[in-house]
Amino acid sequence: MTLSDFDFHLPQELIARLPAEHRDGSRLLRLDRRSGALSHHRFSDLPGLLAGNDFLVMNNSRVVPARLLGRIGGKAAELLVVKNPGGNTLEVLCQPAARFVAGAEFIADGGPRAVVLPGGERGRRLLLFDRPYERVLEHGYAPLPPYIKRKAGEAAACRGFDLDRYQTVYARDPGSIAAPTAGLHFTPEILARVGEKHELLQVTLVVGEATFQKIESEDLSRHRMGSETIRIDPGTARRIRELKSRGGSLLAVGTTSVRSLESYALLSEPLAEFASDIFISPGFRFRLVDKLLTNFHLPKSSLFILASAFAGLVVLQEAYRQAIAEKYRFFSYGDAMLIV
Repeated sequence: MTLSDFDFHLPQELIARLPAEHRDGSRLLRLDRRSGALSHHRFSDLPGLLAGNDFLVMNNSRVVPARLLGRIGGKAAELLVVKNPGGNTLEVLCQPAARFVAGAEFIADGGPRAVVLPGGERGRRLLLFDRPYERVLEHGYAPLPPYIKRKAGEAAACRGFDLDRYQTVYARDPGSIAAPTAGLHFTPEILARVGEKHELLQVTLVVGEATFQKIESEDLSRHRMGSETIRIDPGTARRIRELKSRGGSLLAVGTTSVRSLESYALLSEPLAEFASDIFISPGFRFRLVDKLLTNFHLPKSSLFILASAFAGLVVLQEAYRQAIAEKYRFFSYGDAMLIV
């Protein structure tokens, strides 16, 4: 299959710039991947849509405020901190990259300053800051995807709101530069209702560039995902095996949970922490995941391709056509889909 097979027309107005007023007030489209049957719900209906033998696995990684706004050469600029190699040197993606020449000074809103070091390509640079990583992030913004298009004034006005809403209520381990967005719809109340009848388990995938990197090759077999760190506690892995052996149905909350679980299933020996560059596309054999809760994804993204591998491309394309007709909201702050 080629990248073009996963293209579709998405009206720009359906890309959500703000989340629903209440986390569980977003819409939820239920898709039966075998029959193609669809039904329309609110996320608050989720507890009643689960089967008796379902158990949930979710990614508890915590998003860090990795987006910095500021000026370079007297002009507006921004960057996303993607790695912390050590000391006061940080690896970043920057925009506009042409202004980040060696020796230039970036002044972030709130005070942090950095000098651009030699080297770097395709928007990636090393910057030497005047303070450690943790103190730099004190002035950061939620690393929203660029499609949301928060310019400086709006970003400042929405800073506290985004730092709260672009984070799951069960986030624990910091490090991610993008949210595991399927989990954004959960409230403590929904978790409690689900937990009354269904087991809730957590894994960690530290979301990095791989999750949102652009696929540039038309031939999918040539695409190489970046590597991301995954942590699965041995007790959690053991419990998953126990529940599956008893006929339990594993519902993965989000594509990062899917990649965590299916990467673990491919290990030659169990590891509590490992790196994975798994790219899931049609033809992949799922070994652990039985059901998927996910958001609506952008055309030609690795996330849409993964969901197509799980549901079947034709079935998912029809579901997306109906979702667009019904004006479901797409991407990180958008609505959700339950694929069973």
